[in-house]
Amino acid sequence: MSLLEKLDAAAAARKAQLPEGIGAFGIPIEESYSATEARIGKRRVLMLGTNNYLGLSFAPECREAAHQAIDQEGTGTTGSRMANGNYYGHRALEREFAEFYKYRECIVFTTGYQANLGTISGLVGAGDVVLIDGDAHASIYDGCILSGADIIRFRHNDPADLEKRLRRLGDRSRNTLIIIEGIYSMLGDQAPLAEIVQIKNTYQSTLLLDEAHSLGVLGETGQGLVEKTGMNDEIDFITGTFSKSLCGIGGFCVSNHPQLDQLRYVSHPYIFTASPSPATIASTRAALKLLQEGRLLRERLWQNAHRLYSSLEKSGYRLGPQPGPIVAILLDNPKQALTLWNGLMEHDIYVNLVLPPAAPEGKSLVRCSINAAHTTEQIDQVCDVFSKLHPIVA
Repeated sequence: MSLLEKLDAAAAARKAQLPEGIGAFGIPIEESYSATEARIGKRRVLMLGTNNYLGLSFAPECREAAHQAIDQEGTGTTGSRMANGNYYGHRALEREFAEFYKYRECIVFTTGYQANLGTISGLVGAGDVVLIDGDAHASIYDGCILSGADIIRFRHNDPADLEKRLRRLGDRSRNTLIIIEGIYSMLGDQAPLAEIVQIKNTYQSTLLLDEAHSLGVLGETGQGLVEKTGMNDEIDFITGTFSKSLCGIGGFCVSNHPQLDQLRYVSHPYIFTASPSPATIASTRAALKLLQEGRLLRERLWQNAHRLYSSLEKSGYRLGPQPGPIVAILLDNPKQALTLWNGLMEHDIYVNLVLPPAAPEGKSLVRCSINAAHTTEQIDQVCDVFSKLHPIVA
């Protein structure tokens, strides 16, 4: 099969899952009106498929900061951090993230994907081992592949399986990087961090925690699962993204290890990518301040999440393991998921459709993302529509 024929085969497989006229993937959002409403085609829809967890995408402070940065510094840096793209704002944001976590070092990357790609491939290499949760994000898998290290999966959120695999490694456990996530993006469940830290310490391994979906959501000041569990002094490296609660684009890695700064000189994704634009950095700095002060936003987010989860449970839907900003509805097959997704769109509600192989364990999902800007009336509207639609997918 030629290179282009492989793409044709992928297109045919996608078409088999998505009948003609169903544009669930990459559907264009014509206009955004607020953190909760937008226009798709001719429909004004309630947005329940974004990762805008704190509802900051239209925050005046972030928009004003971005405008000022464009006026003063232009639209882009046109170079990498190792060349002409190392602006004052990049260093300032790194200092602010380090202070936020009370960690020694921070590196800012151009995307959240690159934060994992660059950190993992810079930390481990041939002869090392990476132990990753079976439900890890694609950026984690790709970072492991780029590193050349030996890759071993352990069962999702299963400390006993992790411990078993570390025990089998013997002395190699000291050259092993364990990678987990704070909140997993598909099912919305949280990692058993305290148990994993204990195992990591027993085998003298290194732990990387990806807080992409838990930053801003968990903990008193929004640091994530690390703060919720009081494990701040036990994590070697924390990565995350600006594209969820911070409503921008970019990523970071923080650590108390002084060697983190040396990662800049060995991480190809960092060295050879243009740095984030001034506007992106400025809006992220403003959003980080709002995130730290966002206790009431987090309370509102969790009220909304519990309200939706409880209602869907009462309606008879099979859900992810626990309530949170990501509420996943599990369906038996892609046809059921498509039916539910279409039904929601017909009622002007936009959610995410997740089909194999993107969904874990071959599942089909309809994935809802809750945010702090959703009103009680909007959540109740969603609950009512889901209740009406349950008979068609039961």
